[in-house]
Amino acid sequence: MNNQFEPDPSAIQGIIRFLLIGIVVLIPLKSSFGTVGAGERGVRLRFSAVTGSILDEGLYFQIPFVERVVTMSVQIEKDEASADAASKDLQSVSTTVAVNYHLDPEKVNSVYQEFRNDYRGRIIEPSIQEAVKSAIARYTAEELITKRAAVRDDIKANVKEKIEPNGIILDELNIVDFSFSKSFNVAIEKKVTAEQEAFAAQNKLEQVKFEAQQRVEEAKGKAEAIRIEAEALRQSPQVLELRALEKWDGVLPKVTGESVPFVNVK
Repeated sequence: MNNQFEPDPSAIQGIIRFLLIGIVVLIPLKSSFGTVGAGERGVRLRFSAVTGSILDEGLYFQIPFVERVVTMSVQIEKDEASADAASKDLQSVSTTVAVNYHLDPEKVNSVYQEFRNDYRGRIIEPSIQEAVKSAIARYTAEELITKRAAVRDDIKANVKEKIEPNGIILDELNIVDFSFSKSFNVAIEKKVTAEQEAFAAQNKLEQVKFEAQQRVEEAKGKAEAIRIEAEALRQSPQVLELRALEKWDGVLPKVTGESVPFVNVK
């Protein structure tokens, strides 16, 4: 007697059929849901075309095999770009600027439609290049240094005007560095040296004038003192006796005659 278990072929077929049905149901069901993360927005596509629907953060539903959602970051991004330009006085200037920007959450669908995820290379960098060249051309090389804040504001206004209509908001722009030609740097160094030497010479001249004025005032003081003393002597001869007493050491002459003492003591 054979007691070995023999599986029922119909039961096996039922299990396989159940698993296949589960797979067919679960795969579309899983692809029907997704999430938009923090600091992102979702662009809904239907047959790869932008629908105009923008999804906020959180869970979303999509039609399997028909729709899909592309997430776009709306957080602030930082970027640096360099541009070569000519100043108003035709000096070669290389400018590096740093920009902070983010996508407008209400326009991420149009940004994706126009630029996909390449908005940095297709709109940010070209706008910076053009804005820098336009601003630099309005200033001399020296003014780029002395009026740095005004130059930055000009560049910022130009970049903002170009990128914000495309759904990209400019948060901040700063000039990181200006680089000039070697000849201009040498000229600036010579100018600074000359100004420092001129300043030192001016200080020395002022010192000489001050010392000379002191001597003049001192001489005037002595002359005035002599004049006052002479006037006093003219009006009061007794002053001579006072001066003699001031210089007398208190010792009388050892030899005296009938002559009048050198001081009239009364």
